[in-house]
This record gives sequence, structure tokens and C-alpha cells, in this order.
Amino acid sequence: MSLEGQRLGEFEILERLGQGGMGIVYKAWQTSLDRLVALKTLQGPLAEDAAFIARFRQEAKAAAGLHHSNR
Repeated sequence: MSLEGQRLGEFEILERLGQGGMGIVYKAWQTSLDRLVALKTLQGPLAEDAAFIARFRQEAKAAAGLHHSNR
């Protein structure tokens, strides 16, 4: 199921960017911060695995802390 054109919380899903073993990555607009983001969604049993979700959230926090001079 594609999320393109839908809203997921504070994110407006614009387009699908890619898919991997864990889930699908979408280009999305984060309305609360008025910016474009890459939004990764989990698929299948991983979306219900509490330990995996904890690791996933830690990865997201680390990625959010990255800054690049060319952005």
C-alpha cells in the first residue's frame, strides 16, 4: 500500500523514494517545521517488534542530529 498523497501525523507524503528490507522511504513535507524530509516507514513484523522500534528510533535521533554545510 502506497502512502503517496496521504497525511501521516504532521507529514504530508509527496512521493516514494525507495524501498529496502526494513521498509519504504518517502519524500514528505513536515508541516510543523515547514521543511522537506525523508520519512522511513517500517513494514511487516518489524513494525511490531518493540526492540527493533527502539533501535529504529535511536537511529532516527542520530540522523536528525547530523548537519552538513551544503544543505
